[in-house]
Amino acid sequence: MDKSQFNINTLSEAELGWEKCLGIIKDNVNWRTYQTWFEPVRAVALTENILTLQVPSQFFYEWLEEHYVELLGKTIKRVLGKEGRLEYRIIMESGSPHRSPASVNMPGSTHNKPAKETNFVDMPLKWDDPHNIKTPYAIPGLKRMQIDPQLNANYTFENYVEGDCNRVARSAGMHIAKKPGTTSFNPLVVYGGVGWGKTHLVQAIGNETRRLHPNKSVLYVSAEKFINQFIDHSKNNEINDFIHFYQLIDVLILDDIHLFIPANKTQDVFFAIFNHLHQGGKQIILTSDTPPKDLDGMQERLLSRFRWGLNADIQAPDFETRQLILQMKMRQEGLEIPDDVVKYIAYNVQSNVRELEGAVIALFAQATLNRKEIDLELAKRVMRNFVKTAIREITIENIQKMVCDYYHIAYDKLLAKTRKREVVQARQITMYLAKKFTKSSLKNIGEHFGGFDHTTVIHSCQTVENLMDTDVEYKEHLLEIQQKVQLASI
Repeated sequence: MDKSQFNINTLSEAELGWEKCLGIIKDNVNWRTYQTWFEPVRAVALTENILTLQVPSQFFYEWLEEHYVELLGKTIKRVLGKEGRLEYRIIMESGSPHRSPASVNMPGSTHNKPAKETNFVDMPLKWDDPHNIKTPYAIPGLKRMQIDPQLNANYTFENYVEGDCNRVARSAGMHIAKKPGTTSFNPLVVYGGVGWGKTHLVQAIGNETRRLHPNKSVLYVSAEKFINQFIDHSKNNEINDFIHFYQLIDVLILDDIHLFIPANKTQDVFFAIFNHLHQGGKQIILTSDTPPKDLDGMQERLLSRFRWGLNADIQAPDFETRQLILQMKMRQEGLEIPDDVVKYIAYNVQSNVRELEGAVIALFAQATLNRKEIDLELAKRVMRNFVKTAIREITIENIQKMVCDYYHIAYDKLLAKTRKREVVQARQITMYLAKKFTKSSLKNIGEHFGGFDHTTVIHSCQTVENLMDTDVEYKEHLLEIQQKVQLASI
């Protein structure tokens, strides 16, 4: 286009230039924003590559300059050339019904300083530097910028071990990956303790979504990075670019949402992004260390939206799941570890998945460096050095928790003075094992169950021994629990 054709001071040329600008602006703001802030603007003059726009008020002028200065600057330069600049004419009320409104001319920010140059190319955005996180303006004739999803390709459903601790969340994630944004699980909020597999699960959803829907844009970002990006864009007066960028995403995965609690302005911005995505049928996936109801300090309007979809908890992996996780890790690393060693690690490392994997890596490293076979003795030595949770004395509390875990009984129910058969049986077994594997007195054991006396403990132990002699299935269960205690006490 020959830019000299605009050097004619006529209203029609000004309108023509502004229409071309509006064509670009429409592709970069939502329709409501366009109607509110750009439709009322009129082009009134075009002189020497300076386009003068008439706006309804001082407030209108200030809003455009504060929120859309970069978009306007880039657009003007694209239409009018590198020398293109912008001025405003503000309609001022005269204060008298007999006088016409006056007007005053105000320079645009592009008049005194050039807008930042943008290289509109088909390339991935670089996420290491927040300065590069900008709205990928969809200029007609050019491809939309590709978005790096920031996903770890190793986090998939295939290597995400399913168990009672995560079954609901995993099932919901599979449904979302098949039909993102169209299920009732929008948003999906996955919550649970540190190292329990939240990040693996939500990234698996992202990877599966990309596999099934390659045309959808998927983005994983931590809440910490999101906050830092927002702060950086605020300093550079680019909040509008920041919001618009995130509004382009089809599947947004935001990790550790609880970090938003002290960041009230970030919550405001995320509220706007959330609404836009949800109303547009886009999928939102969030993780938190605590349930949304416990996010004290989070804005109520956000909490209410978190409840729109599914809140799914992930619990600490139980013994069986920990064994499966270890076996999965062994297959990935090409390791062979004896079953008794696997059980030993699974019993003793109960805090989180990361420590489980760390224990396997430490064990393999020691075996390789010392040229020794992996056996139980080596495992015990390695665990003492690398996994602090393995070094503990078996206590009545440990046994109580093992029995509760085995029978899926809440810990407080075990201590309650109830006569429910399943609780009574679990309590009797716990007392029997406490007597067998600890040095506690009968009186002390009884006190650990809410104040039972020593005669109750004696009766419980005798009952367990009698049932072992008469009930084969009961004996099998007891021996299995006893093996857990023995392994944990090694």
